[in-house]
Amino acid sequence: MAAKNIAIGTGRRKTAVARVFLREGSGKIVVNGKDVKDYFATAEQIRTVHQPLLVTSNDNKFDILINVSGGGLNGQAGACLHGISRALLQVDQDCRTALKSNGYLTRDSRMVERKKYGQKGARRRFQFSKR
Repeated sequence: MAAKNIAIGTGRRKTAVARVFLREGSGKIVVNGKDVKDYFATAEQIRTVHQPLLVTSNDNKFDILINVSGGGLNGQAGACLHGISRALLQVDQDCRTALKSNGYLTRDSRMVERKKYGQKGARRRFQFSKR
């Protein structure tokens, strides 16, 4: 029998989207079928994913299954953080103050600025030639 999902949260950051499934368990985090330590490259990214669990002291209460797509690893780690925070909120409304004060419930709206026509990039101009 498959484990029952307690809560589902969707997290977003840049172009990354993470679907987070919270289950009863012992604190195992699986991202796209791999362990969290195998999936993310740096310790900072792994720490980012664990942050909402540490703040709410739920680090060994739930097993977390995450499906994440889009963006790079840093954006995906941020999306996981946002999704885990939202899922924890469904389980326990008391942890709202801890999550909100750390800014984990706010979707980080910073995105890459689009490239404009007649320019080399978003803001970079072509070199000006007087002659």
